[in-house]
Amino acid sequence: MAAAARPYVLLSAAVSVDGRLDDAGPERLLLSNAEDFDRVDQLRAGCDAILVGGNTLRRDNPRLLVNSPARRAARAAAGRSAYPLKVTLSASGDLPAGLNFWHTGGAKVAYTTDAAAPRLRAALAGLADVVAAGPQVGLGAVLDDLGARGVERLMVEGGGSVHTQFLAEGLADELQLALAPLLVGQADAPRFLGTADFPGGPGRRMRLLEARTVGDVVLLRYAPKEPTP
Repeated sequence: MAAAARPYVLLSAAVSVDGRLDDAGPERLLLSNAEDFDRVDQLRAGCDAILVGGNTLRRDNPRLLVNSPARRAARAAAGRSAYPLKVTLSASGDLPAGLNFWHTGGAKVAYTTDAAAPRLRAALAGLADVVAAGPQVGLGAVLDDLGARGVERLMVEGGGSVHTQFLAEGLADELQLALAPLLVGQADAPRFLGTADFPGGPGRRMRLLEARTVGDVVLLRYAPKEPTP
């Protein structure tokens, strides 16, 4: 039997002009505006799963929901779950059971290492399906498993290390960046991307799919696997 196709992978992030996902303070810096938050909600509603890294779960404690009742109803009317599957990755398995992620929305799955899986299964009993992904949490194995679960469209919402890994391994089909008119300027603020050996090196130009304004934010859509003709 042929293996299930991997999902289409869409990376989504809001960044400051100086490439930061947040500032260094304890409260989350809101980079987007109301119109762009609604755009992201629409994106979530159109996906089968939403993925976020364990570091982001611990730092921001997000819920990652489809907030619009009309969009949830439209998903249900189409025979889909009201909320996309929520997915996270953690090599350490340090994912506290009290996080909002586990107690809102629909089904959840957590990928971790073989070594950390027994402890995480005990911690998240009844909250999530915990998958032992091997000695390391490889993104290819994660995408294969999600494809087998019927996930056709995966939205990746961070954080920076996860975005970096998807791009470095050539696994992102689309990149959507909301560029906010802010300058963070703090050395310890989280960056959108870290250092990596990206495919093609610094001279490779990605194909631009779209550029448009969303209020005072500029949305840039790129196809990372496709170089500029």
